[in-house]
Amino acid sequence: MHGYEMIQEIGERSGGAWKPSPGSVYPTLQLLEDEGLIVSASEGGKKLFSLTDSGREEAEAGAEAPWEEVGRGVDWEAMNEVRQAGFGLMEAFGQVWKTGSAEQRTKAVEVINEARKKLYLILADEH
Repeated sequence: MHGYEMIQEIGERSGGAWKPSPGSVYPTLQLLEDEGLIVSASEGGKKLFSLTDSGREEAEAGAEAPWEEVGRGVDWEAMNEVRQAGFGLMEAFGQVWKTGSAEQRTKAVEVINEARKKLYLILADEH
């Protein structure tokens, strides 16, 4: 696989819970190649990575794939609901920030700060 394909594959296998950045994937691939666990070949201007025999042995002897652990026990429906709420909040805040007056912007910041405090109070069991 190409590095970009690996990033996409990990994202899919983890159900979207983990999508590593290129800044972490490519140095890791270089390290694995330096250790002789993978080899690369140029294909259409991109590097295609493959396991070596010793890399395959290491992979089979290793722990469970991290993307399998990441999504275990997660309530994806609730997680999506939380994401949508957060995105909606930020969208509304962004709209006020782009089109609102200075006074409206100040009020919007106060609302965000108050919401953050109320969320922490939930953890403290205070209402």
